Amino acid sequence: MTRITVLGATGFAGGHIVEEAAARGHELTLVSRSTPQAAPDGARVIQGSVLDGDVLAQALDGADVVVGALSPRGDMEGKVADAYAEVARRLAGTPTRFIIIGGYGSLKDETGERIVETDAFAPEYRPESLELLDAFERVRDIEGLDWTYVSPAGMFGAYLPDQTRQGAYRTSGDTPLVSSSGESVISGPDFALAVVDAIEAGEHRLAHVHFAY
Repeated sequence: MTRITVLGATGFAGGHIVEEAAARGHELTLVSRSTPQAAPDGARVIQGSVLDGDVLAQALDGADVVVGALSPRGDMEGKVADAYAEVARRLAGTPTRFIIIGGYGSLKDETGERIVETDAFAPEYRPESLELLDAFERVRDIEGLDWTYVSPAGMFGAYLPDQTRQGAYRTSGDTPLVSSSGESVISGPDFALAVVDAIEAGEHRLAHVHFAY
């Protein structure tokens, strides 16, 4: 059993990771500004902002793994990179692992350019993708931190009609995976499966990893 803290536990990615980790018997701490509607039995719930130092201290206390699943939208726009940098600062030099759920735009295309910086990337999503890339670049340079940065598929979120758990996924580094039909996609449950698999196996440390079908 691993003690896992999920920051942003009521969001799309965070909620699915909570559900998968709970099903496997891990000890959970859920951190969110809103109260989870269906927290797993035995989970510790902390309601508040990670920008609050006291809330953050409670959230990190005793954790084996901290999963950052914050969304850089609304009143968190422009603040997620700073929040993750503070988490990283507090965890540096400790055995606690920090896993950041980042963005598809942080991956590189065939020329080696970050996808978010190409003309092909949808401009309406660029600010939040750049925010998550900034978080990655800041966190990876912190000495003594056990980090992993995870990029989901390009099509990932509650807007997808099919959220079936297929029980399968593929893994890449910082280059995107596409299906035979040319799509980069993964459901919430299968993304969570991949993340919790990585936690249990201790894989992808100090690395950028990508999960998709």
